[in-house]
Amino acid sequence: MSELPPCPKCESPYSYADRDLLICPECGYEWSADSNANDAEETLQIKDANGNPLVDGDSVTVIKDLKVKGTSLVVKVGTKVKNIRLVDSDHDIDCKIDGIGPMKLKSEFVKKA
Repeated sequence: MSELPPCPKCESPYSYADRDLLICPECGYEWSADSNANDAEETLQIKDANGNPLVDGDSVTVIKDLKVKGTSLVVKVGTKVKNIRLVDSDHDIDCKIDGIGPMKLKSEFVKKA
């Protein structure tokens, strides 16, 4: 029986393999069996429309009018969005816009403020 490495996030010794992933049952963290946990975090390199790298907590400005699905609201050009959070999904940025509420934005429609 092979020895599996502990969870890189919470150091739990109870990790188990599921196909090509290792999973921690205590914190729910999943990582690839053939790479380090640092590699997984470094791969999330999100850049704005001008190519500047974005990080959590940055402020960005919207560069195009964006219609909000399901409503008649529009996020106008020049709207400043503070304290963004980067996510790994089809929309790169989770944020809260004053007057509209929680939003998901694509990084190609914002520039770093």
